[in-house]
Amino acid sequence: MTPSLPHQAGPPPRPARPAEPPRHKARRRALTLLIIVLLIGVPAGYLVISANQSRDSGKDKEAKYSATGLTAGWPSKVQRRLYQVSVPHPAEDVAYYETNNWKTSRLYVQFRTNPAGLDSFLGAMGVRREQLRKDEITIGDRDREVSGWTFGGRGPWWGLTHEQKNPAPTQDVVVNLSDPQLPMVYVVSRTVP
Repeated sequence: MTPSLPHQAGPPPRPARPAEPPRHKARRRALTLLIIVLLIGVPAGYLVISANQSRDSGKDKEAKYSATGLTAGWPSKVQRRLYQVSVPHPAEDVAYYETNNWKTSRLYVQFRTNPAGLDSFLGAMGVRREQLRKDEITIGDRDREVSGWTFGGRGPWWGLTHEQKNPAPTQDVVVNLSDPQLPMVYVVSRTVP
């Protein structure tokens, strides 16, 4: 027979906790509620604001990339540098449109400037005004259809094609000199990616 082991006594009784005053209980519950609201409400509010901003940004981009013709305004600096289209200052009636596909990318730009601006634009391309040929419409039918340009109105019309070796762009330029002090310039710059 095995001897029995002595039994241990249970834990000492805990002293009774005094009852929590109602005011303290309300304050504790209010603090708990505030912490829950801050932990859940602030991130949720941030997500709602962020989602709205993201949706608005998407709408702006959708409008920009769904454009199917010339858009009033200046092409971005990156576009002007990539396509080597230096819109001079001063210039007005500026509009542009860009198309991209796997074969060729094109930038269509139009603007009105003064004689010095025209010379500056042509000089930035590496050509001179003397290289423009009278009654030469160098922008083809396909590009006219895409841009909506028609060159049948008052002239005289002058044009040139500035061909460059890939990957540098090739530019087709048409200038309307019906008002020699305010020539209207039309450019299609195309590059092969």
